[in-house]
Amino acid sequence: MTVKIKYFNKNIDKVAKLAVGDWIDLRCAEPDGVKLKAGDSFIIHLGVGMILPDNYEAHLAPRSSTFKKYGILLTNSLGIIDNSYSGEEDEWMANFYATRDTVIPFNERICQFRIIERQPSFEILEVDHLNKTSRGGFGSTDNR
Repeated sequence: MTVKIKYFNKNIDKVAKLAVGDWIDLRCAEPDGVKLKAGDSFIIHLGVGMILPDNYEAHLAPRSSTFKKYGILLTNSLGIIDNSYSGEEDEWMANFYATRDTVIPFNERICQFRIIERQPSFEILEVDHLNKTSRGGFGSTDNR
């Protein structure tokens, strides 16, 4: 499997697979970094675009340290980048919300992605009954 990558900002560190773990880091590619006030929302350019293998998509999420270090949240919690977003000008970006005043330096690792096989095609069938046994609760079994 091959992923083709284009760098929109030639000065960021190159994308690389890690020796341990499945997620791959992406960086803030804003040349002057990003300065945010609490309550600001800002789309941060990640400096890359990719052509993924057929029938795959990328799932984008913040790194576990991003909130602790910068107080920013990915506005839609998880980004999905499908393979149709692979044109000449289709740079990957992420929309973040600042919970406090912060400065995100250029080239800082702020999010990560992994490549996932797309959901297979399926039919939807309406029924009057589901399984006889219900787990109950919300979030965990028997936690009502």
